[in-house]
Amino acid sequence: MKVLIIGGTGLISTAITRYLIERGEDVTLYNRGVSQTDVPPGLRHIQGDRTQYATVEAQMAEAGHFDCVIDMVCFKPGEAESAIRAFQGRIGQYVFCSTVDVYTKPARRYPVTEDAERKPSLTFPYAFDKAACERLLEEAHQRGDFPVTVIRPAHTYGEGRGLIHAFGWETYYFDRIRKGKPIIVQGDGTSFWATCHRDDVGRAFAAAVGNERTFGRAYHVAGEEPMTWDGYHQTVAEAMGAPKPRLVHIPTDLLGTVAPKAAEWCVENFHFNNIFDNAAASADLGFRQTIPWLEGVRRVVDWLDEHGKIDSSDEPAFYDRILDAWERFGVKMVQELADLDI
Repeated sequence: MKVLIIGGTGLISTAITRYLIERGEDVTLYNRGVSQTDVPPGLRHIQGDRTQYATVEAQMAEAGHFDCVIDMVCFKPGEAESAIRAFQGRIGQYVFCSTVDVYTKPARRYPVTEDAERKPSLTFPYAFDKAACERLLEEAHQRGDFPVTVIRPAHTYGEGRGLIHAFGWETYYFDRIRKGKPIIVQGDGTSFWATCHRDDVGRAFAAAVGNERTFGRAYHVAGEEPMTWDGYHQTVAEAMGAPKPRLVHIPTDLLGTVAPKAAEWCVENFHFNNIFDNAAASADLGFRQTIPWLEGVRRVVDWLDEHGKIDSSDEPAFYDRILDAWERFGVKMVQELADLDI
């Protein structure tokens, strides 16, 4: 099969590419050509910026027919509309990398299934725009000549980057754990989170290619080891052979007030429970989690150490300033209210 991957050099994309090449597919990558990647050599590349709609649509017309297009970097409704113009009636299948963040939070019931309400908050542009893209693509599918498969990963991690934490993906987090420094946790640390290694997620994407059972359907490919955020950080420390971390719980809304940019994902996502039903992907894509969180963390840390990618925990300065202020004001509050007889 002729397969085009829009993106192709990202965390999940590299795994997808590897699996497709291993099974003998004819793979072409479309991207800007600026990212270093470990994809196999000798692939066909088309260089371009998919946000330049007229240009990319002309390039796709020139590239000819593809049996499947896997779009890993469609984030805005305009990009989805451009993909529809470029490919409707000209491809066998369009696989869209969406996200489990398209759902209304908090969910009405758990685990979340694919038919749950999809009305993410306007204040969470990433999720709001992904949900809008899904609607546009579903409408194109219903019109015909544009078979769509939607795959919704959750937190996907792997070698080549850090792990997510309260303030993003920066790797100073590992240095803090290794040195026994306190770790900020949003809320009380008991909300549930699920992770999945990119190899397991990438295998599911590859299984969707040419799979007619998936046309017009959406699938979760989320982790199958739901854990609390406290458990998440404790397992990272265990994987690193570090001391059990001192976890400092700070109310999520307070973090969002004092660090609105850094803590955006805490406010919009992390403090909600994230537990998803993978039954559909298991049935149609053979999806399962083969890499446990503990093993996956060890792989990530080994890669970061080998490549000298773990940054010093002396920065960013705001981290310890937040900790210091929280602890000082907490003590002050206890002292001020010591006379309460309740």
